[in-house]
Amino acid sequence: MPEVKLPIILVNFKAYAEATGENAIRLAEVAEGVSMETGVCIGVAPQFVDIPIIARKIDVPVFAQHMDPIGYGSYTGYVLPESIKYAGAVGSLLNHSERKISLSDISAAVTRAREINLISIVCSESAVAGAIIATFKPDMIAIEPPELIGTGISVSKAKPEVITATIRAVKRVNPEVTVLCGAGITDGSDVAAAIKLGVEGILVSTGVVKAKDPYKIMLEFAEAMLKAVG
Repeated sequence: MPEVKLPIILVNFKAYAEATGENAIRLAEVAEGVSMETGVCIGVAPQFVDIPIIARKIDVPVFAQHMDPIGYGSYTGYVLPESIKYAGAVGSLLNHSERKISLSDISAAVTRAREINLISIVCSESAVAGAIIATFKPDMIAIEPPELIGTGISVSKAKPEVITATIRAVKRVNPEVTVLCGAGITDGSDVAAAIKLGVEGILVSTGVVKAKDPYKIMLEFAEAMLKAVG
């Protein structure tokens, strides 16, 4: 199973046509190529049905876009953590603004992830929420102001104070939690700005998936990240 290293670029495929089925495989292959070329860890979060083939064929960390805080049992239509692990995922996104869950479910899902050695990445819309989530001891928290997601307006430039406040709040509660950021990241300068603010990776979707040349933009992101970490 591919190793997850920091800093990381995690590409959320969402349900875009450009990242579904065969397109998902091709995009994951691009991520693998850029990762091998630069040494930067690039993970992908495809739709559930695309996890197994990507995990089998391509040497990148694969994350689920969600999972439910359940164990084996009568849960029709739910996403069982053991199933995404069996499919080849190394972890899961939780509480994305497009798939919000309650605080109690976040806590339970993080616990389930820990029980079976899956990496938990919990999205947070604010520093206050981030501090609460940090008490649940997830592996990573991704700060993503929902109003900037998909806008092309980078959180690292438009609202840098949200990033720095979240880092302070999270680390005060739990210094072991890794902080990522996302929302509106479209070019290398956005990535560099985020890293210089203190995050250890980025969560991106539209900026890569909808790009005319995903290879070019992923390479730009990776090279900017390397320069920023020095």
